[in-house]
Amino acid sequence: MFAAIPAVGVLFLAVGFLPAHTPQPYSFPDLRYFPVMPVNPGNPVTVEGAELGRYLFYDPILSRDSSFSCASCHKQEFAFSDGGKQFSTGIEGAAMSRNTPPLFNLAWYRNFFWDGSAASLEEQVFQPVSAHDEMNLDWEEAERRISSSAIYRKLFSRAFGEKKIDSVRIAMAIAQFERTLISHNSKYDQAIRGEAFFTKDEAEGFEIVNDQTRGDCLHCHTTDADPLGTTGNFSNNGLDEYDDPLGYKDAGRGKVNGKSEDFGKFRIPSLRNVALTGPYMHDGRFQTLEEVINFYSEGVHVTANVDSKMEFAYRGGAQLTVEEKRKAIAFLRTLTDENFVRNPEFGKPLTSRQSPPNPSGK
Repeated sequence: MFAAIPAVGVLFLAVGFLPAHTPQPYSFPDLRYFPVMPVNPGNPVTVEGAELGRYLFYDPILSRDSSFSCASCHKQEFAFSDGGKQFSTGIEGAAMSRNTPPLFNLAWYRNFFWDGSAASLEEQVFQPVSAHDEMNLDWEEAERRISSSAIYRKLFSRAFGEKKIDSVRIAMAIAQFERTLISHNSKYDQAIRGEAFFTKDEAEGFEIVNDQTRGDCLHCHTTDADPLGTTGNFSNNGLDEYDDPLGYKDAGRGKVNGKSEDFGKFRIPSLRNVALTGPYMHDGRFQTLEEVINFYSEGVHVTANVDSKMEFAYRGGAQLTVEEKRKAIAFLRTLTDENFVRNPEFGKPLTSRQSPPNPSGK
């Protein structure tokens, strides 16, 4: 016979064998017309991880004086760009050297920043937090602040178990949230799915953009073969006239890899939400879509390292008519995803779930 076990002992035995909370895989939307989404096996997206990342994305706790968050420069209503600013300003008030890119469909990108200096989303997170002209916070202090918050300890426990809160997991959580920022429901997407129809101008604009004898945009900005709006490669689009590759004021990709043939090349941005993400180009030199179209029509330079896919560079650009420009812009506006910029799942966490207290007391 077995000895009787006191009831309280049974309770402790049962509690001891209760399984720890298991993070739930995040359910992405139906993306049947998109390329297969790459997955980082070392940091799969979970509901709990993305929620934690959203809190961190909107929390100024990761800046030196606790006044500045990721969302300070990446605003949802502008497709997570900086809302009309040529250059964002960091906590010191100094202007940054490049235009702030929008954030969406990042899971498909092979590298990040205009020059591709980060090889993963996780790596990308590390740069703005510690950069002196951005958030300017030492990562050891970031870890201390997050670890001292009861709310964050709970959120980290749900996302990563009882593992130590450190900079790596902070970056992993923000990267998980950023991977959930999927833009897939513009009028363009609805037309692809047969749920909406282009107007005559929009349809003709689509043809102009993707016609190699007219707009000739398709080699870099994919809207015909897949809906990402970019190849994700690096290109020199003839913005400036330099005979010497080393003469570029901003070397772009060439500064990262040291290759002279990559001087003046920058990552090709997506055309998605392009009506919301101006100013345009790596230096924000163009304020409007009209200026961008005019450049590609008449302003392209034959310059050192100009992309061979800029087939009309020899004549200054595609030489579009006024009507062709108007229709091209009509199509570009169909790429605006109103659902994306209004989705509350991507917005600042609800005030009913209070953000962790400001560590600086401000």
